[in-house]
Amino acid sequence: NNPVSGETARKLYDDAQEMLDTLIKEKWLTANGVIGFFPANAVGDDFEVYTDETRTEVLTTLHNLRQQGEHRDGIPNRSLGDYVAPKDTGLADYVGAFAVTAGLGGGDKIAEFKAANDDYNAILLESLADRLAEAFAERMHQRVRKEFWGFQPDEQLDNEALIGEKYVGIRPAPGYPACPEHTEKATLWELMDVQERTGIELTESMAMWPGAAVSGWYFSHPQSQYFVVGRIAQDQVADYAKRKGWTLKEAERWLAPNLGYNPED
Repeated sequence: NNPVSGETARKLYDDAQEMLDTLIKEKWLTANGVIGFFPANAVGDDFEVYTDETRTEVLTTLHNLRQQGEHRDGIPNRSLGDYVAPKDTGLADYVGAFAVTAGLGGGDKIAEFKAANDDYNAILLESLADRLAEAFAERMHQRVRKEFWGFQPDEQLDNEALIGEKYVGIRPAPGYPACPEHTEKATLWELMDVQERTGIELTESMAMWPGAAVSGWYFSHPQSQYFVVGRIAQDQVADYAKRKGWTLKEAERWLAPNLGYNPED
């Protein structure tokens, strides 16, 4: 309702719509992605991912963390490991993975804008590429639920319900609150040969390039939900280090934002 900010917002919206039309027409951006589904079972908080349905050979292990905070009565400390059937149940379960981008080729156009000292349009294009990548991830998740994995084939949700995440299943991303440790992205990349298949690269700090990219895991458990791991104690950090084959200091470095204690120098 503010006449000044409202006018600025309308101009930004109009400029974004115009650029969206142009980037589609002139093919400034290329989208690409890969998805995969793998036989898996939980062992503790981790998942064993198997080479095939016999489940006799472990292809890789996905490592998870568990909340260690205090909750209201009846609220458990969650881990993503809760959303895949434990190995000792004998139940056949699965985990999915994805990596998508809408930013391939965008770097050249952004550099062109910056070379012309046009930061406004450079930032606008970066923002549009980010939004398109998120839209790609959301649309892919919908098709996974209804078609590719097919655990919700009859799902009928309008845009408002989709935005409100009223569907079954989640797609948490390594580096985000439910799985905050970034190096699990490297496992995802190896599992699906992401760089070769999509052109999305991982930097040494585990950032994705192009930046307009989304990656993560798919869970179909009907009670799966997003959560924040939050602060964790040294006992879990030490256990995680052992499971990852790290020293305690390596684990503390990658888990620094989640440490609930001051590590020794």
